Amino acid sequence: MYALGEDIIRQCNEQNCRICDIVLVNEARLQECTVNEIRQKLWESFEVMDRSCRRTLTREIPSLSGLTSGSAMRLNAYQKHDDPLCGEWLIKGVAYALSCFEVNTSMGCICAAPTAGSCGILPGALIAAAEKQGAGKEKIIDALATASGIGQIIYKNATISGAEGGCQAECGSASAMAAAAIVEMRGGSVQQSFDAAATTLKNVMGLVCDPIAGLVEVPCAKRNAIGVANAMLSADLALAGIGSIVPFDEVVTAMYKVGKSLPHELRETALGGIAATKTGLRIKEELLGSSM
Repeated sequence: MYALGEDIIRQCNEQNCRICDIVLVNEARLQECTVNEIRQKLWESFEVMDRSCRRTLTREIPSLSGLTSGSAMRLNAYQKHDDPLCGEWLIKGVAYALSCFEVNTSMGCICAAPTAGSCGILPGALIAAAEKQGAGKEKIIDALATASGIGQIIYKNATISGAEGGCQAECGSASAMAAAAIVEMRGGSVQQSFDAAATTLKNVMGLVCDPIAGLVEVPCAKRNAIGVANAMLSADLALAGIGSIVPFDEVVTAMYKVGKSLPHELRETALGGIAATKTGLRIKEELLGSSM
């Protein structure tokens, strides 16, 4: 059992194992099944992620509002035919994330990781990192197990809900999960995984949730994009030996307190932030009518 990051770190040190090992054993005990059965479930989730990350790379699927369609296709074409400032693998990861997000906004099948509004970050970052490294099925499953462990700790001690804690709780948590998973996949230490996760949360501390017209499309799509960059950069920082001065558990607690301090206008109510701008209000009226 574990409730905190420090619990996992201690157990990993005592048992000379990885985060994924602790998480897999714990999950098998909770679900009363074998570790191999949990691994199979994780792979099935990854297959959903992989399909959604590729579905709109070469074709446009309209979203319900029409606000975010075609971004993955355009970015994918840009990556192939131009020379992105951010480099091939980051742009690929972002394109994957946008594709996954567009599948979500067109009511397609995605894997919430940890939420539908942040669904592109973990798979986008993880798939790009796995392709760059040539990681196979088993390493990907291990990475997903590590990601789920990070998500569980945040869920137990804070929140993953934008309505409760702002976008820092959704996209921030997804980035933390992705960063820790990538560090695991690239052979980093347990401490480096938690350092990467802590860094991602610090990078977006206080990020509000302000969807235009209350629809999970704008600015959510681009926050999935920046979430991939946050995860991949934080993983690189940790792997370079640049740790987090504030431990992961303390960062999670701080994120929760900040989220609770946000006014309700900035927690998914569409009453503040860009949702309350002149353009945001105009779009809301066009989509929902003046009675809304």
